[in-house]
Amino acid sequence: MSETTTRGQLRRLNLLMVLPAVALGGVLTVALDAETWVDGVGSSIGVVAAMVAFVAWTRGDLARVAVPCLVVAAGVWAFGVLVAGSGKAIFALSVVGPMMVPRLRRHRTAAAVALIAFVAVVGATRFLVTQDVPRDVLIEYVIVPVGVVAVVTGLMFPNKRFYDVVDELEESRRREAELAVVRERVRFASDLHDIQGHTLHVVKLKIALAQKLVHRDPGRVEQELREIHALVSDTITQTKELAYAQRRLNLSAELENAKNLFEAAGIDVRIDRDGDAGPHANELLGQVLRETTTNILRHAQAGQVRITLTPSGIAIANDGAPESPLPELGGLAALRDRVAGDGGELTVEQSDGWFLTAATFPQSAPTASSTPSAPETGEAR
Repeated sequence: MSETTTRGQLRRLNLLMVLPAVALGGVLTVALDAETWVDGVGSSIGVVAAMVAFVAWTRGDLARVAVPCLVVAAGVWAFGVLVAGSGKAIFALSVVGPMMVPRLRRHRTAAAVALIAFVAVVGATRFLVTQDVPRDVLIEYVIVPVGVVAVVTGLMFPNKRFYDVVDELEESRRREAELAVVRERVRFASDLHDIQGHTLHVVKLKIALAQKLVHRDPGRVEQELREIHALVSDTITQTKELAYAQRRLNLSAELENAKNLFEAAGIDVRIDRDGDAGPHANELLGQVLRETTTNILRHAQAGQVRITLTPSGIAIANDGAPESPLPELGGLAALRDRVAGDGGELTVEQSDGWFLTAATFPQSAPTASSTPSAPETGEAR
């Protein structure tokens, strides 16, 4: 794992702060307790095993050296009890054993009990090779070593849980970053759909119109071709702006564009503008208007469209809606999530042949003109 992660930083902190203390404890154990060079060599081997295990533990690589270090530490403890006569020989085992037990996948409690029992049994064998006072032998070789190992092992369990929580947080951060990337891809795909889908459908309509007029009105055909060229050029520019995160929709321009498209398609359109929402809301409302315009031209047989803009949002109503369940409009579904993410709400309703798409931002103070419901056929002009 990279040293830039939280776990990596904690491991480095352990190496810088805890390792010197452990090493000092091992050196003092050898210096103060070894009476012969044999005792010193045996204790030193145990200290080395403890250091190797500790460094491997801080690197997350304890499994590779666990068994050899545990065997050495256990052997040093037995050597200290039976040969050197040193209860301090428990040092190596009190470091290696507690680090290993919490990292077992199963039977950790049984392993902890077995470790403590091993320390007690080996310590009790001191009675077989010495005539010292039983009480002193019991304290030095059984009670104290068992207590040290039990306490250190108990402390290592919450330590293991702490590192598990750190790993979970790191994983959560990684997944959050991946989710952010996915969300950005969805947003980009939605914006690209808005640009390309809208443009291609309008180009299709204009080409169809030009085909009808090619022999009757060449001048109008030339005008339509110029508009198609300008539309494609504008789409290329918007696509580049989208790719470089510079795209901003202008609601006023979208209103004018929608009006021109509806009129070109022979649809009667009325725009009631009673106010504007905030700048960022206007951008989202422009996206809603663009997507709705494309849906009306593509899916409805509309003869009338009414667009109402207020400080609290926008509503677009059209007739010619089929008498069937609401169609699946993927673009609006994606926009609904984006509007909701900014504290707004996007609703779609169908009633009596009219289809209503409305985006509102409740946090904006509404005016006397509220978002309209689908109008009666006689009201639109």
